[in-house]
Amino acid sequence: MTTNIATLETELTAAVETAADEAALEAVRVAALGKKGSVSELLKGLGGMSPEERQLAGPAINGLKVRLTDLIAARKAVLAEAALDARLMAERVDVTLPARPRLKGSVHPVMQVFEEVQAIFADMGFAVAEGPDIEDDFHNFTALNFPEKHPARDMHDTFFFNEKEDGSRMLLRTHTSPVQVRTMLSQKPPIRITAPGRTFRCDSDQTHTPMFHQIEGLVIEEGIHMGHLKGVLMEFMRAFFEVDDVEVRFRPHHFPFTEPSAEMDVRCDRSGGQIRIGTGSSWLEILGCGMVHPNVLRACGIDPDVHQGFAFGMGIDRLAMLKYGIPDLRDMFAADVRWIDHYGFTPTVQPNLATGLS
Repeated sequence: MTTNIATLETELTAAVETAADEAALEAVRVAALGKKGSVSELLKGLGGMSPEERQLAGPAINGLKVRLTDLIAARKAVLAEAALDARLMAERVDVTLPARPRLKGSVHPVMQVFEEVQAIFADMGFAVAEGPDIEDDFHNFTALNFPEKHPARDMHDTFFFNEKEDGSRMLLRTHTSPVQVRTMLSQKPPIRITAPGRTFRCDSDQTHTPMFHQIEGLVIEEGIHMGHLKGVLMEFMRAFFEVDDVEVRFRPHHFPFTEPSAEMDVRCDRSGGQIRIGTGSSWLEILGCGMVHPNVLRACGIDPDVHQGFAFGMGIDRLAMLKYGIPDLRDMFAADVRWIDHYGFTPTVQPNLATGLS
């Protein structure tokens, strides 16, 4: 029996080591360890042996099975790595070859609108501030006047990470307002910034996606009032939609981080299946805004009796849809080259107020 096991091990070892690919190796494994394999048959034969024979043959057969299993696993890893190397070599792209004519670069409408919006606010003296996509509860909610268990937290449909040992949970920011908080904590007034970036909420339909883009603005100075906010936003709308005059209206609203709060509508014409800004008899809600809540200023170490401020926020994706006639928000993230060929912008022309944004 011992001689037979040694001979079988020599044969199977040779078969494993000479297997040319993973398919051949699998065939060896099945022939040896499968339901009717040679090693499996030896294991089945243990039941018909005497106790003395089983005491000698059992460890030898099981040892063969263990050694063969380890040998097959090691050989499989070598073959898998070789197969991957061969695939990478076969699929490699020579980046020195000239590009095909249709593979031209285009600026995505979202990035185009980001540039347009920031060009307008830069002309008004706004700097650009950035912050992390992954935030903590303090910067995303608490410092922005969201009390614990407040229902407004649920309105944001937040993506939370798993709890830490202390019970706290990180999250994907639901707005770019945490950038405002970080700026107020790190800088002293006067402050005048925009905060562009990606935001995340559990929502998906024709006009909402789980990841979307926002830009928010913040001004903190002495003597700031609602009139300054209205003036900035009206000038922005006129410049962004590139019309001589834009009529807007402000409706009372509620945001935990501003008081008073408002939503701004712009007059538009919806006839003919298109939306034209600056004319017509319809109204379109475009952004949210308000005066920074005193509690937010206090949470950031700013005295609300000395400094006041205003804030506003708008969706970049929505602005791109309105300005460039994009019917479905989801198409922006579908990675369809035909779509970007149609809606994309040339990368050699940068938006500016002197020669025109778009």
